[in-house]
Amino acid sequence: MNSDNVKTGSAQAPHRSLFNALGFTEEERKRPMIGIVSSYNEIVPGHMNLDKIVEAVKMGVAMAGGTPVVFPAIAVCDGIAMGHIGMKYSLVTRDLIADSTECMAIAHQFDGLVMVPNCDKNVPGLLMAAARVNIPTVFVSGGPMLAGHVKGKKRSLSSMFEAVGELAAGKITEEDLCEFEEKVCPTCGSCSGMYTANSMNCLTEALGMGLRGNGTIPAVYSERIRLAKHAGMQVMELVKKNIRPRDIMTEKAFMNALTVDMALGCSTNSMLHLPAIAHEAGVKLNLEIANELSSKTPNLCHLAPAGPTYMEDLNEAGGVYAVMKELTKKNLLYTDLITVTGKTVGENIANAYNLDPNVIRPVENPYSETGGIAVLKGNLAPEGSVVKRSAVVPEMMEHTGPARVFDCEEDAIAAIKGGKIVAGDVVVIRYEGPKGGPGMREMLNPTSAIAGMGLGSTVALITDGRFSGASRGASIGHVSPEAALGGPIAFVKEGDMIHIDIPGNKLELLVEDSVLNERKKDFTPKKTDIKSGYLLRYRELVSSASEGAVLKVPGRN
Repeated sequence: MNSDNVKTGSAQAPHRSLFNALGFTEEERKRPMIGIVSSYNEIVPGHMNLDKIVEAVKMGVAMAGGTPVVFPAIAVCDGIAMGHIGMKYSLVTRDLIADSTECMAIAHQFDGLVMVPNCDKNVPGLLMAAARVNIPTVFVSGGPMLAGHVKGKKRSLSSMFEAVGELAAGKITEEDLCEFEEKVCPTCGSCSGMYTANSMNCLTEALGMGLRGNGTIPAVYSERIRLAKHAGMQVMELVKKNIRPRDIMTEKAFMNALTVDMALGCSTNSMLHLPAIAHEAGVKLNLEIANELSSKTPNLCHLAPAGPTYMEDLNEAGGVYAVMKELTKKNLLYTDLITVTGKTVGENIANAYNLDPNVIRPVENPYSETGGIAVLKGNLAPEGSVVKRSAVVPEMMEHTGPARVFDCEEDAIAAIKGGKIVAGDVVVIRYEGPKGGPGMREMLNPTSAIAGMGLGSTVALITDGRFSGASRGASIGHVSPEAALGGPIAFVKEGDMIHIDIPGNKLELLVEDSVLNERKKDFTPKKTDIKSGYLLRYRELVSSASEGAVLKVPGRN
């Protein structure tokens, strides 16, 4: 066992004295030592129940003969961080989470880990750590929030942000806004649509790193507590069999995850996180493969914000395994891969069934024959850009319009709410990329304002930043190279015509090359206000969004 390095032998007597100080008995020291990474805090709604999840995991580990040891991981609430400088500190925590978990796991020589994340960067950060540390690991999330109910309809956080735009457009009253405010987020848990947190928790199942129901069992269900106990027990099986994350997170497993991503219609942020996790697992995953998989993967789900169904509905319909079972009807998944259950993908989903074809469309009757995410390329995005195709209305699948250019999110929001953006416009927000932000802010405010103002079917938004999983419409993010690196988005001028062709995977600036080359002369990127601290270090090391915005070690790829 790894933990023998800190528990066994005469040279480890000082170490044992410290375990004595912790109250460990000799019996506890002789058992495998399992680190439980608790993301519990009192500022993220998706994390307020994690203390109960952690206690259940501890019980499961102990029941199976292990010694559970809890240590923390940080987490940011993207909703609370949205729309101000705080959002610069969201994506960057992904690496802090991975780094700090690596430090704790190796410094204390744990034999296995149970990761207890829930919200946005927390899940990929811990998946990155799992791949990097590579000791037996199981994930169990805190689960999704139940949907709210406003005026007889199910609602979620994206409805709340769009209500702000509706108020600005005079479509609802202050009283209506207050009703939304009181009712859209009724329970603890990760926000109730197929946003980034729920996307990544579902993809953890598809990767093989979480037990059945990890992505969909609601946070307030007692079934979630039982799941956590089973996760604690299961990590002990993985320790006995020496099944490690890199045995599970293979190239084929990432292909499965991308395929399930397309079927579910996950957040565009998955196209930032999956390559970063793959990078840690030693797997090369570039955006080119996304369109290839999308071309043959039907989109089976339209969960909020793409449609009227929510995570609780997906859970009742059979969850991620039911979606995977549908995909096997077209032989779209590798079913012989090992997972944290100790069984293969095929064995896991053998008894899964689609219990509600209105929530999970059968493969014979999909929402579309192609997947929920598309990667667009062209002279405006030579390295690629990402759009949640399943959340785009048909009339915006192809669009040509004049650029309305802004060098930060705040200026764009002011223009949208001020009525300065009109039907047909293409809003361009730049200098919000990994380096330019720095931190690649998520922009739910401008997309929600566009939807709330009634412009969702006529206005597109393009950025080198990224979008919340709660965004809908022709919202194209991750434009690479970003403006701060001199990417073409830096040279777009007010009124330039931009052509978007989502079915054709194209994003084109309709400006002659000679004109663009003239604009590039003497290029100087916009200066950042960040002069010190973690964001400054992050800016110096972070790679392009097309590579997953991973931190590059100098001298290494």
